[in-house]
Amino acid sequence: MTVEKLPLVSNGHALLPKRVEEVTAFESSFGEVMVTGAHSRCADCDQAPVYAVGEGAVHVQNPCPFPGGITTQVTLEVPSGQMIVTDDLRAVYDVDFDAGASYNTALGMAQVVEAMAALGCAFGPVFNTCPGLYRTDEPDSYLIAAPVIDETDVPSLPEETQLARIDTALWAYSIADVEDWKAKGGDVEQLGKYTVVDVTPGTYRFTLHTGERGFDHYAEGTVVFAHVELVTPAPAH
Repeated sequence: MTVEKLPLVSNGHALLPKRVEEVTAFESSFGEVMVTGAHSRCADCDQAPVYAVGEGAVHVQNPCPFPGGITTQVTLEVPSGQMIVTDDLRAVYDVDFDAGASYNTALGMAQVVEAMAALGCAFGPVFNTCPGLYRTDEPDSYLIAAPVIDETDVPSLPEETQLARIDTALWAYSIADVEDWKAKGGDVEQLGKYTVVDVTPGTYRFTLHTGERGFDHYAEGTVVFAHVELVTPAPAH
């Protein structure tokens, strides 16, 4: 085949840079279809695509198992009724970011989030946005979000609803039960900026949206990275 510029039929994969709809296809000396202009691996599932050319387009042969990206849900036990909120708690809760899929993909991020949750830390990537933890109008319900500031310096989320600001040197949020963190060796001298937030004791569900297809960390409006809600109150003593 000659070198051709063709549309890409992605089979659900996230392979194209923004505002790109076509790729360049040609045949290697080994008879393999080669493609330029697309990512070498899917930004969601981390699979390398296998291409074929036909019907005026380049087709990805293997389907993506996550065509809409990944919404990750984890739970965090907070029996003490106090959450420590910061960007980096890896001195106590640490996992190998390279153990699974690339952390630069939705699958790799989800794997790290789930591994951190298994240790007792609600973790989520938020890029360098310095978001905050905000209470909502619903009881025991919160957002991890970055508001937009208008031309009069008024944020899109009321300042009085902000419970913690997260300085993102790690480009993430990290939240844990204070007493669990202390029991596992947590030391405030090892932390950067942090906030302790009083909440209803119980089990909280964190729904992380950053792995969803089309999620924009730097959208013009308020960016909601995660929803946090109490799902099971702790038994009354």
